[in-house]
Amino acid sequence: MKERTPKRRRTSELPPPLPPETRTIGQLVAETIRFYGKHFWRSLLLGVGPAAVTVAGYFTGFHPALAAVVVGWIVLASASYVGACVLVGGGARPPARIVLRALAAACLVALPILAGLLWLAPLGLAVPAIVNERVPLRKAFRRGLELARADYVHALGSLATLLLVVFLTQVLLTALLHGASQQSVHVSAFLASLVLQPLLFLGAALLYDDQAARVKIESASRNRRRPDADLSHADDVDRPGSADAPIAS
Repeated sequence: MKERTPKRRRTSELPPPLPPETRTIGQLVAETIRFYGKHFWRSLLLGVGPAAVTVAGYFTGFHPALAAVVVGWIVLASASYVGACVLVGGGARPPARIVLRALAAACLVALPILAGLLWLAPLGLAVPAIVNERVPLRKAFRRGLELARADYVHALGSLATLLLVVFLTQVLLTALLHGASQQSVHVSAFLASLVLQPLLFLGAALLYDDQAARVKIESASRNRRRPDADLSHADDVDRPGSADAPIAS
């Protein structure tokens, strides 16, 4: 009687992630979700403040007090963004002065946020630049522009995709929670915002790694293209000594 050989189970493994310098918009979103799942509870805390302000906006409606809600959202969302940069950085916790400087930069970036992502894409990178590089406030905005110019389409497209994914999923989850559990729309909106808004902050923080890697590659490429880089002066007929090119032994 022949013995049955056990069948090998097919194991499907995900392909390794691309390095930051070649990471696509889709993979940035996927890496954001993966990072969120790996650090779920700490990432979830990033959504508490913005979610609370979202519910406050529902209660306030179109009322003069809505201005205070907007200011509260700017401050709390900025704090969540700084927290995401620290969490993604993974290093030692920055000093308090660095955190306050990054918070000030985030608030300044968020002030004209209604102008759209065209403003947020380049200058929003100033916040992780402060957290990771410890640069002064004014220099951080110049660094943010430099990071964005490395691949502006990638920066703008990544933020737009993250915002679209979070917004649409949040609307859908709010409707599902409200319909399935019979919770009030305010509670449903709070829970949906709490769970989903951290993705936006974490993705924007991860975008810094992509753009910084692209800047390094662009800088190295420029150095290699310099006409005077590591070249001899064989064509300089006026230099002292023999005009013959040196011969390697």
